[in-house]
Amino acid sequence: MIKLIVGLGNPGRQYEKTRHNAGFLFLDALATELGCAWANESRFQGLFAEGSVASGKVMLLKPDTFMNRSGLSVGKAARYYKLLPEEILVVHDELDFNPGVVKLKKEGGHAGHNGLRDIIAHLGSKDFYRLRLGIGRPPPGKVVADFVLSTPSKPEFELLTEAFDYGRSFVAQMVVGDLAAVMNKLNTASAL
Repeated sequence: MIKLIVGLGNPGRQYEKTRHNAGFLFLDALATELGCAWANESRFQGLFAEGSVASGKVMLLKPDTFMNRSGLSVGKAARYYKLLPEEILVVHDELDFNPGVVKLKKEGGHAGHNGLRDIIAHLGSKDFYRLRLGIGRPPPGKVVADFVLSTPSKPEFELLTEAFDYGRSFVAQMVVGDLAAVMNKLNTASAL
C-alpha cells in the first residue's frame, strides 16, 4: 500500500515548467483531481496535502528543499508518520526514457539522480517505489543539468501531460496495494 506520494522538483517560478519538475507537475495534477489543497508544512519542509483515493487515504508531499536535498523533507515525513520505505512512492523525471513513457520500479540505485540519492540517504533504504516519468536525454553537446532545468518544447510537454494522465490512472491501484499489477501494466507498455 502506498501512503505517501512524493513529487520531486525545485521550488520557485523559474523552475515551474522545467523537465526536472515533472514530479511536482504530476502531483499538482493529482491534487487537483483529488480536490486536495496544498498547505505549507514547516515540520516537513514542503507543501503537503491529503486526499481520499479508492477506499484509502493518501498523503502528497512536494519538498521545498530543492531537488538535491529532497531526502530531508521525505525523511521527516516518513519518521513523523512512521512509514516504511515501501509505503512511499517517489515521482520523478527520468532521462533514460523518452517523453511520454511512464514506468514503476521498486528499489534500486539513484542512477545519478541527486533527488533519489538524497532520499536513499535520509531513509537509509532503497526500498521505496519510484514512478519514473520520461523526459529523454539532451542532444549531443548539451549539458545534462542545463537540459533538465530547461522547459520542454510544446510537443514534449504534451507528451509529459499525457504521461501524467496515464500515470495518475493507476494511483488508486497503488494506494490499495496492487503494485505488482501496476508494475506489470506500466512496464510492459512501450509508451502511451
